[in-house]
Amino acid sequence: MLVSKRPQRTLAREATVDGVGFFHGSDVHMRFFPAEPDTGVRFIRSDLPDRPSVAARIDRVVPTQRRTAVQDGSARVEMIEHVMAALAGMQVDNCTIEIDAPECPGLDGSSRAYVEMFDAAGVVEQDRPRKGLVLDRSFVVREGDAVLAAHPSAADGLTLSYHLDYGQASPIGNQGVLFSMTPETFRDQVSACRTFLLEKEAQALRSMGIGLRTTEADVLLFGDSGVVGNSLRFPDECARHKVLDMVGDFALLGMDLHGFVVAHRSGHHTNASLVRKLIHAAEREIEESARPRQPLPLRVDGTIDVAGILDILPHRYPMLLLDRVLEVHEGRRVVGIKNVSANEPFFQGHWPGRPIMPGVLIIESMAQAAGVLIASGVNRSGKAAVIASIDNVKLRRPVVPGDQLRIEVDAVKIKPAYASVTAVARVDDAVAAEARIRFVLIEAPAAA
Repeated sequence: MLVSKRPQRTLAREATVDGVGFFHGSDVHMRFFPAEPDTGVRFIRSDLPDRPSVAARIDRVVPTQRRTAVQDGSARVEMIEHVMAALAGMQVDNCTIEIDAPECPGLDGSSRAYVEMFDAAGVVEQDRPRKGLVLDRSFVVREGDAVLAAHPSAADGLTLSYHLDYGQASPIGNQGVLFSMTPETFRDQVSACRTFLLEKEAQALRSMGIGLRTTEADVLLFGDSGVVGNSLRFPDECARHKVLDMVGDFALLGMDLHGFVVAHRSGHHTNASLVRKLIHAAEREIEESARPRQPLPLRVDGTIDVAGILDILPHRYPMLLLDRVLEVHEGRRVVGIKNVSANEPFFQGHWPGRPIMPGVLIIESMAQAAGVLIASGVNRSGKAAVIASIDNVKLRRPVVPGDQLRIEVDAVKIKPAYASVTAVARVDDAVAAEARIRFVLIEAPAAA
């Protein structure tokens, strides 16, 4: 669900940082400028002819080992995750960055210097709301042993959990961290956590000409006995750095993420895959909301008769178990009735001499009323709601010929792809049945 929960922010004034690139060994000079609302983060390659630029967005991410890179034509910038983490962690949404090298400087392997620079420059609010994506369903990415899952959360904002596991023989022990991400948390608990790698990995990279200007003081290098030539800032600094990378990679979403993300052995590629899934879901929601909604066939008195119900639902005799809709509060609540006649076909076998409406058919009549409610909350053209699960079912009393079921359905959540409702069926003032029903929305059968 797309929301706006805070104003956009940018830097109060220009800021600069200098350093050395970890991978290419370039001397790097970066200049950070305030930017207009809705422009996002953009890198300008000031060292190239015509100063080409590239937006820090997921659609500009290109495959790169051990780092995140974006490219648009000749404008390519690598190892952007630490600066993107600092921008996102400190809620700097709009920023233009001039850089005179193909990669961001490694500095001390963390985001701390960027955060200190932003604190010195100051951050100001802008007169435009910041978009946010509130998760209302789960998204999961699996790549080998890595799992990254984003779930809805009862709490506001973004909560990140990471479980680091290099195996029993690794000098980097198993670590787990959990943070509710705010600018204060990012500054104090995450921003100073540094890039890490095994000593044998560093040797392999140097043999390929990578990282020749990087020393043990610049990163956390782990040998067989632990950290080489350096010391940890936190006992679980490695897992915290993975959270830093997640913050930087999730910034490529271009909006705030609200949810609970759980990671196990994941990295930049997994992070990017999750962001692509989230972007796709957000685009579908925008597309769905832009489509004109087909109106309900309401009568003058606000009710829906059986002809209108047939227009909404695909069900037909003998499985149409809803006779009238008495109340419609679009997207929130529906009240309908089912008149239980002695001529119902199911009474022939359930049971001769003692006719009782099967409980599953009472639930079905509730589900059909829910179908009307769902149709009032989403674009119903070409769609049908199919039951996915039924929970908390209670059958309180028998329903017999001559009874009238009053079916009350309330929305828990209604989305273009799925829905959840609570439903109660009453005879007079007595509850006959109740349940919580979940649906998935599929393409409607052609006959409907």
